Amino acid sequence: MKKIILLLSIFSISLVNSQAFIGKNDNKFQVGANFQDNGTGLNISYDFGIGENISIGLSSTYLLGVDDALKNNMIDDLNATFDNRFDVRARFNANLGNVISSDENFDVYPGLSLGLKNFGGHLGARYFFTSGFGIYTELNVPLAKYKTGTLTPAETLHNQFTLNFGASFNL
Repeated sequence: MKKIILLLSIFSISLVNSQAFIGKNDNKFQVGANFQDNGTGLNISYDFGIGENISIGLSSTYLLGVDDALKNNMIDDLNATFDNRFDVRARFNANLGNVISSDENFDVYPGLSLGLKNFGGHLGARYFFTSGFGIYTELNVPLAKYKTGTLTPAETLHNQFTLNFGASFNL
């Protein structure tokens, strides 16, 4: 898992040479994979530009590969139900592509998110190969978990460092 995260991070950093956020009324849709301890799944997100460098949106993740993670990590008590596998977040991004004077096909966006499991932060990057299609990667981390104390293995899903990687589309 750590090797996959390292390779994806290196790949996304090697593309840092342009900007993809046009500002107010910009629409981005992203679909990709979510990687975290004890699970992998599907991530979708939508961002809408409300200012020159600000966007808001929604992101949702559903973990599909929890059972495979159980077999590989020998965890017996994960017992992840739908509410453990699913997360949805409202998000706020600061799109910095033009601030750092990068090319028009690249955008870097740190942000905050408020979800069903926690309040968190993320750092993302998008690179567009054409005017409508590109790739994205996001690193997510919880800043404040809603449940305090010791979490069950199922409650740690979406309450840990995660990586998203996939395709990005201009709408």
